[in-house]
Amino acid sequence: MDVGGRAGVVGDNPTSAVTQFTHAIWRRYQHFLDKSTPLVLYRWIFLSVITLIYALRVYVVQGYYIITYGLGIYVLQLLIAFLSPNVDPEIQDIREGPNLPTRGSDEFRPFVRRLPEFKFWHSLTKAFCFAFVLTFFSAFDVPVFWPILLFYWLVLFISTMKRQILHMVKYKYVPFTFGKQRYSGKKAASTDDTSTARP
Repeated sequence: MDVGGRAGVVGDNPTSAVTQFTHAIWRRYQHFLDKSTPLVLYRWIFLSVITLIYALRVYVVQGYYIITYGLGIYVLQLLIAFLSPNVDPEIQDIREGPNLPTRGSDEFRPFVRRLPEFKFWHSLTKAFCFAFVLTFFSAFDVPVFWPILLFYWLVLFISTMKRQILHMVKYKYVPFTFGKQRYSGKKAASTDDTSTARP
């Protein structure tokens, strides 16, 4: 048994090798996330493909509806956080940080989400991948009458979205932007106006 001076060598410790390996994997994963941040369209196409693969898996297996229901509840929770402002004007007493204008004379402030788009996409992607992995374990295939789960999820979705839309109308905010608003300068007088004018 070698108890000598080799005890301090890092390469011999299996836990440090595992730690280094997991750290290297995590760095590559984080690098991939950093590179994908500006590629919004490609990220959402990737998520659509993952969603389609998950839906095909559930359809082919004809099971795992309870996992799909849990996934649906989680997606709904993420969607509400994505559509909500970071600072809720209903409970904000102290006017600190960015808030939503409630009157026409208020200064414009940009909409700041509670859950940013990238984190929304990342959480959805992780959730669908996790649910996909769970479909390979028969312990999670609980027999259930899926139309009841679907009906209950739809009722929950409609009531939650109704409440969110009423909140948007009450506090006059829209959680979507469609590009930068462009203003044009003064329009030049048209040729019809100059031809009808008398010298």
